Amino acid sequence: MTTEIDPWLDAAEPENDFGPRMPRDIEAERVVIASAMARPDIVDELAGEGFDPSDISTEQFRWVWYAVEELRTSFRDGEIRYLPIARQLEAWHADGRMAARPLTEQDLRTIYDYAQPGAAAWYAKKIADKAVAARVVALGHDAAGRGNSAAFDPEADVAALQDALDGVAKPDAARQAKHIRELIGAALDRCITPPTIEQRIPTGFMDLDKLLCGGWAPGQMVVIGARPAMGKTTIATGFARAAAIKNNIPTLLHTLEMSEDEITNSILCAQARVALHHLKQGIVDDAGVIRAAEAGQKIAAAPLYIDDVSSLTLPALRAKVRHHVRADGLRLVIVDYLQLMTAPKAENRQNEVSKLSRGIKLLAREFGITVIILAQLNRGPEQRQDKRPTKSDLRESGSIEQDADIVILLHREDAYERESPRAGEADLIVDKHRGGQIGDVTVAAQLHYASFVDMEAS
Repeated sequence: MTTEIDPWLDAAEPENDFGPRMPRDIEAERVVIASAMARPDIVDELAGEGFDPSDISTEQFRWVWYAVEELRTSFRDGEIRYLPIARQLEAWHADGRMAARPLTEQDLRTIYDYAQPGAAAWYAKKIADKAVAARVVALGHDAAGRGNSAAFDPEADVAALQDALDGVAKPDAARQAKHIRELIGAALDRCITPPTIEQRIPTGFMDLDKLLCGGWAPGQMVVIGARPAMGKTTIATGFARAAAIKNNIPTLLHTLEMSEDEITNSILCAQARVALHHLKQGIVDDAGVIRAAEAGQKIAAAPLYIDDVSSLTLPALRAKVRHHVRADGLRLVIVDYLQLMTAPKAENRQNEVSKLSRGIKLLAREFGITVIILAQLNRGPEQRQDKRPTKSDLRESGSIEQDADIVILLHREDAYERESPRAGEADLIVDKHRGGQIGDVTVAAQLHYASFVDMEAS
């Protein structure tokens, strides 16, 4: 049968001056909209399976789908056929809502003959696949344009293309709200099943693990706040060692303040129980050298990645995370520290930090990883008699405190009073724990070994 719409059955649009040929499947689109007219409840069925009508490449066909959505409540018990659809399209065209020439009643009558309600889901999948292919082609065209531009910015343009590539397959399109009956069973199982290492990342401190229900969880943004010289970097390397070296969990440690050599020195000393100042002077004794050599082998085998690039933007962090998630199964990211990151441009510093903080939180959720951000505290603790910090002492604290799932404040009394009866102790003050308990965990500060350890192990 030959009709005036048969030319639309070409596999791809013709190439033109405005872009490349775009893959599409006109036959599948025709079957889907015909099936929707014949059985309107297909609109809801396909939507429930994640079908997105914006994937229909032919604009006139897409408007037919919208017309079925508009009219289906009036034709709940039967087919809509083509006359009501034609009238709806004409009305939309007349009021300016639909710019394209609407299909005529005769066009719709011809299309209607291709209805296959039983196969609609299969054809919808073909449409979705072609839409993904079209987005890949469009992304390639965009990449070529950016690469050939005199204004090409390696950092910004590559990050933008990587973000666009992440959205090519529209992974959230098929995600629908679930009825509680689908979720309650897993919740009941959790009542009697302790979390495993696949579900939680041990912190390296027994009491902290207990307080945090087993350790760090996927999707969490954790903020570790402290005043200068309290040991922020030392606690960060401790978390990295516990995850990567002790538990073989892929970890990325990005330091903005120290070099990769300094970080490696600290990790080796903490792992081998070698004095950091002895390593720096090159006077480690024979027993220490043996311990360091043994520890070095274990460290070298761990999935721990260290990055000491001095400038870090949010897009650059996303790119690094994306690479390591795909290549190495990354589960933990530690950034030392927040205020040294390059924030997105905004009207003021508070808004800049707000965008940065929100971006980090979304990063953790998107990739299903834990992101630990070290942060500087303001001078608030030093103005109080007991020097004890609170989460409100975080610089630009509003957005950081709001976005964080966990806020832990590192405090050492002997940093202010050398003769303190608690010399050699440090408090990990869990001041925010979304959905869990807060409290203090006391650990031993062995800063000569560049480490904090459980009190029982000191």
